[in-house]
Amino acid sequence: QVQLVESGGGLVQAGGSLSLSCAASGRFASNYPMGWFRQAPGKEREFVAAIVWSGVSTFYADSVQGRFSISRDNAKNTIYLRMNSLRPEDTAVYYCTAYARGSYGSNWYLNSQPGDYWGQGTQVTISS
Repeated sequence: QVQLVESGGGLVQAGGSLSLSCAASGRFASNYPMGWFRQAPGKEREFVAAIVWSGVSTFYADSVQGRFSISRDNAKNTIYLRMNSLRPEDTAVYYCTAYARGSYGSNWYLNSQPGDYWGQGTQVTISS
């Protein structure tokens, strides 16, 4: 069983920064794209950022582009999300995912599919 374990969530003031980590353990194909989603209370889970194995391609939601940065360390099977200029609307549970698929369609990073791996989620709260 593959496990994704997130860390780094917490409480931060608006305008501040926070870094999240997601470490994979167990049998894991390290070439999977990985990414982050988030879900605020009463709202649908939404895409935040994704990164391919090589790291040369990244994808961001419009709401976080220019503020968040995703990266990965394949030797550690870990991805990171650096969040800057945080806003109260960034408050959500943040979930790490591995896009564990045999093929990838258009806009593959925007939605999950059965078979994708997920972390347990970590709470990020931005105070105003």
